[in-house]
Amino acid sequence: MTRQPPASAPVPTEDVFVARLLHWFDDHGRHDLPWQHPRSPYRVWLSEIMLQQTQVGTVIPYFLKFLDVFPTLPDLAAASNDAVMAQWAGLGYYARARNLHAAAQRCVELHDGELPRDFDALHALPGIGRSTAGAILSQAWNDRFAILDGNVKRVLTRYHGIEGFPGLPVIEKQLWAVAEAHAAQVPASRMVDYTQAQMDLGASVCSRSRPACVICPLQATCVARREGRTDQLPTPKPGKTLPEREAVALLLRDARGRVLLQKRPDTGIWAQLWTLPQADSGVVLQDWFDAHIEGSLDDAEPLPVLEHTFSHYRLHLQVLVATVQGLRNEAEGLRWVAAEELATLGLPAPIRKLLETGAPPAQPKRRTMRRAATSQDIE
Repeated sequence: MTRQPPASAPVPTEDVFVARLLHWFDDHGRHDLPWQHPRSPYRVWLSEIMLQQTQVGTVIPYFLKFLDVFPTLPDLAAASNDAVMAQWAGLGYYARARNLHAAAQRCVELHDGELPRDFDALHALPGIGRSTAGAILSQAWNDRFAILDGNVKRVLTRYHGIEGFPGLPVIEKQLWAVAEAHAAQVPASRMVDYTQAQMDLGASVCSRSRPACVICPLQATCVARREGRTDQLPTPKPGKTLPEREAVALLLRDARGRVLLQKRPDTGIWAQLWTLPQADSGVVLQDWFDAHIEGSLDDAEPLPVLEHTFSHYRLHLQVLVATVQGLRNEAEGLRWVAAEELATLGLPAPIRKLLETGAPPAQPKRRTMRRAATSQDIE
């Protein structure tokens, strides 16, 4: 079901924004991205999910590798969670991979193994929001749907001089009205190009810092350019200090050199990934060790503190290294893993780097542990 622009949205009879953007795209847009050739609903969907919060240059090798392992939607649906996470490892924002997998299984269950060509059905799938559903429909089938990702928000905010943080519901509603009004004026055969053109302009010309206004096809009618406010729009999110949290983890090896990994819960940070046993304090971790491991931590060697920034806090992880005899008892979610098996499992990028190099990823500066984290820190 196509969403129509609200009655209050400005719908010009001749849309300069659309016309100039398409003309620019024909000469300067990206026409050789791997998900464009061949273009299929599955490939478009996969690219859209990977591109959330991630740049094109980073996504391309992951996209190609992922398709080598899961060339079709049913292949993805039939895969194990570990297999999917192993191919996603390093790309970050792992909820995307879990939702992608769950959505593929839902498509097999409800839509004969295909992505549905229906907005409401797409929007109902895990991990597919309003903008992503529109992007899939417009790029896979050339259907008339607006999008509103970060690049498009920035372009529209500057072009129309819209003030207020774009993440606020009242501002986002205004931006959707504008986006849909422009989409209504796109020639019927060019929704694919128009959708890509918006993203390309935001990524290559109307960038977050130092936009290249002198080569922008929209400069003559851009409010922010005319009023000298490109550095003020979009209105930034009210700033706040990122919390600092701490935890302790164990890098345990047995006599065969295998490392002990623990699978994270289904929700929270690094959900469903394999990582080092971890706790919010040394006391809690010692209790866990005594209950599960044959050995001692008396001679454990501390590594430099591993620092990793999540979207809502910065983690300082003290890793202790020890060799132990083994597990007291077999336990679900714990397994010994040889070095050659690591590539088959989904591991957080900093943990994978640690296991491959024997040291945490380089940080600007080291930091001394000051306090124990709370139980909420290690979700």
